[in-house]
Amino acid sequence: MSKPQEAFALIIFGATGNLAQLKLIPALYDLVEANLLPKQMTIIGVGRKKMTDQEFRDYSHRVLHQPNRHHQHPIVEATAAELLGKMRYLAGDIAKPEIYQQLHGLLDQDRACTNRMFYLATYPELYQTVFEHLQSSDLNSQKCGFARVIIEKPIGNDLASAKQLNQLLAKYYVEDQIFRLDHYLGRETLQNILSFRFANNLLEPLINHEQIDHVQVTAAEDFGIGLRGGYYDSVGALKDVGQNHLLQMIALATMEEPRDFSNQAITASRLKLLQELRPDPDKLVFGQYDGYLREQDVRPDSKSDTFFALRTTIANSRFQDVPIYVRAGKLLKRTVTEVTFVFKTKGQNPPNMLVYRVQPNAGIVMRFSSKIPGPTFKLQNEYLQFCYKNSENGLPDPYLRLLVDALSGDQTFFVDAEEVEAQWQFVDPLVAKRRQIHSYQPGSWGPEAADQLIEADGRKWIEPSVSFCAL
Repeated sequence: MSKPQEAFALIIFGATGNLAQLKLIPALYDLVEANLLPKQMTIIGVGRKKMTDQEFRDYSHRVLHQPNRHHQHPIVEATAAELLGKMRYLAGDIAKPEIYQQLHGLLDQDRACTNRMFYLATYPELYQTVFEHLQSSDLNSQKCGFARVIIEKPIGNDLASAKQLNQLLAKYYVEDQIFRLDHYLGRETLQNILSFRFANNLLEPLINHEQIDHVQVTAAEDFGIGLRGGYYDSVGALKDVGQNHLLQMIALATMEEPRDFSNQAITASRLKLLQELRPDPDKLVFGQYDGYLREQDVRPDSKSDTFFALRTTIANSRFQDVPIYVRAGKLLKRTVTEVTFVFKTKGQNPPNMLVYRVQPNAGIVMRFSSKIPGPTFKLQNEYLQFCYKNSENGLPDPYLRLLVDALSGDQTFFVDAEEVEAQWQFVDPLVAKRRQIHSYQPGSWGPEAADQLIEADGRKWIEPSVSFCAL
């Protein structure tokens, strides 16, 4: 990652919200610590809550010291002070034009000419209002520096709303100004799948329907919804992580090699794969953990899913008739995210496997058979592992990587309009089949119906190993 050299202003709408607390403010601290932000910069938080600049700095200081599973390393006070010194605050109603006039004046006061990046850490229902006011107040002008906008998932609630949002964005910005952020694409471990596959001529020739029996994708979390009840209950697991994170994982692990490693080529390969995925509403299970209805801000009669499992295929010659089994959920046995290619077996030997472990203990693992030393011919499973040398906390934070990319204008690991729509094209038919919700016990691997889904094909879910790349 190259260091951005030009001065810029980062304007955060919703600066005191949950997203900014959990991810954005800690990521900004990491950027300062890594010396990846220019010295001449301004961070302007915009929100309804009345605060002075100093009160916003004090608030941000408290945020940095709060327990946060996304940001666990110690805070160096000198680094925190450098970040806080760049922060300003603007209180007001973002639905009214006055705050944009004040923002314009504040930016001109700091420096007459600067790059501007608008981060919408707020409800999607407010996007149109913000975009309209940014345009009418001339804050979108690129006469003197770039103007870019970052929005996060959810990008729409279904295909129709995603198209509507993309049309709204296109009304005010061209595509190279728009950064649709899916933080999973910023994970170093996920991006490394591309280098492992296409920078080596070792296994890629074997990744096809002649050698692969099936693929499994697991994205399990051992914790519940926490304080996200209001949002989570309105979307459920499939929309929350299936429509975005998991489809992008599948795309990176199975897409064809791009013509080069440019943004356009990589995005085109991801998009092609997403368009080739075939949803099967008849091979689908939804679950809800016992106790979910007692969670804060959850409707007492909620039918929202906290777990899903599905079977899909890829309609291309490479993966013809190779099933992909996907499961994800909350309050499962352990937290683990991985993609596993299961090779076809020879005789009674256990199958070879290739595992991309995204978290925890990130790495790439191959399972093969080896003879047990001794006079008889017996086989045992052995593992060949590539493990990240740093601890999990030492890996670059996804938000750090993506913010730097946005500053430099690199959209490679952001999703474009067509990708978002292809993801919803896949998910919408599945959401429409959300009828029966199977209950499951916290600490399990989900409802029995998920086991039946894969066992109907004569296969079983792989138990994710706790020993892979153990540190």
